[in-house]
Amino acid sequence: MSSSPKTFLVCHGAWSAGWAWKKMHPLMSKAGHRLVTPTYTGLGERAHLAHPGIDLEAHIADMLAVIKYEDLRDIVLVGHSYGGMVATAVADRAREKVKQLIYVDAFVPESGQSLLDLNEMARARMQEMAKSGDGWRVPPNPTPSDTSPEDVDWLSARRVHMPIKCFEARLTLSRPLTLPRSYIYATRITPADTFGPFAKMAKNNPAWRYHEIDASHSPNVTAPELLMVMLEKIAAG
Repeated sequence: MSSSPKTFLVCHGAWSAGWAWKKMHPLMSKAGHRLVTPTYTGLGERAHLAHPGIDLEAHIADMLAVIKYEDLRDIVLVGHSYGGMVATAVADRAREKVKQLIYVDAFVPESGQSLLDLNEMARARMQEMAKSGDGWRVPPNPTPSDTSPEDVDWLSARRVHMPIKCFEARLTLSRPLTLPRSYIYATRITPADTFGPFAKMAKNNPAWRYHEIDASHSPNVTAPELLMVMLEKIAAG
């Protein structure tokens, strides 16, 4: 166990929501930590609020509101996948509240970049999927092949389409981030290896701490115990 109780705040991935971190709550609680897993507007239990105007800024605002109203401080901020976009902005705008930032197989944007700038290979496919659907949402990516049948059923019943504007909107940072940052690279990669470039950047940058996890893209689902050990170790510094 780490030296003191921590508050972990999760910026979840696309098509997902707070519910996807269900397996992590008892592990965090048992270790004496607080895990906060809000859901972005238009997803999960807030899917009834979805509309074509939802973009990255809306999800950043969701997280900043949770920090304010839950009076969170000394936060270990966790960004998973698309949540790396959200977490980067939250770390910028709530600098006095966020202690450190952990990316879990996530996008790491610079100011002026969108997710589709960082994942150029997926741009045409995602925009076409949105266009051929309701015009403003992208259906979920497939779950990794090592996901258990039970978890596939659990995920499939709950994942919802994602507003394309979240992927198209560019991030604006006030200034470069200086807080401690860590990257956890899930090594059971897909052929596209979408997160390989960010892992390589973190591994070669002395300002970052780099870690690998023997898991596919969503270790919070497929390898929660392993992820728990890693998050706690990183948070303990």
